[in-house]
Amino acid sequence: MTSGAANAPRRGRPPVTSRAEILTAARRLIADEGWEKLTVRRLARVLGIGTTTIYLHVRDRDDLLIQLINDAAGRSPRPDLPDDPRERVIVVALALHDALGEMPWAADVLAVDGEACLGRPGEDALWYVDEILSSAEEAGCTPERSGDLFVTLWFLMVGELLVQAGSARRKAKTPALDSEQNNALLDRDVFEVGVRSLVQGTLDHTD
Repeated sequence: MTSGAANAPRRGRPPVTSRAEILTAARRLIADEGWEKLTVRRLARVLGIGTTTIYLHVRDRDDLLIQLINDAAGRSPRPDLPDDPRERVIVVALALHDALGEMPWAADVLAVDGEACLGRPGEDALWYVDEILSSAEEAGCTPERSGDLFVTLWFLMVGELLVQAGSARRKAKTPALDSEQNNALLDRDVFEVGVRSLVQGTLDHTD
C-alpha cells in the first residue's frame, strides 16, 4: 500500500457523537415529521449512524423527548427577577411557559408524560423549579406548600399549552369552523391572569 493511499481521508458521513448534534437532528425531524414519528431508530437512519451511538447519550425515546424539553428550557433567556418574591414566582412561571411554548409539540409530550418531565429536569431547567420553590418559601410558604404551588402551576401550564396547541391544529385543518367568539376567547392571553390568581391565592394563605 502506498503512503498516499494510507493517508487518504476516509469518505462518507463523519460519525455523530455529540449530544448537541443528536438533539439538533431530533428537533429537525420533529419539525419535519412530528414528534410521534421520532424514534431512536428513525433518528439513527436520518443521521446515518448506528443506534448504539445515540444510546450513549439517551436512554430511550422518552428520555430523548425529555432532554429536548430540558434543552429548550436551558436555551431560553432567563428573565430579570424582581425583588418581591410573589412577583418573582409569577415572572419565572411565565418565562418557563414561554420557553415551552416555543415547541408546539411539547404540549402533547407533557400531556402524555408530564410527571416524567417534572421529575427529571435538566440542570438549566431546574433553575426554574428552584426559583419558584425558593421564592414561594421566601414569601412565607412551607416547603410542602411551595411544592404544591409549583405542581399546580405546572399542570396549569401544561393544560394551557395543550389547549392552545389543539386550537392551532384545528384552525389549520378547518379554519371555517372557528367562530369569532371562540377565536376571541382563545386569542386572549389569560394564562398570566390565572398564574397571578393562583400565586396570590396560595400566598395569601400560608399558615
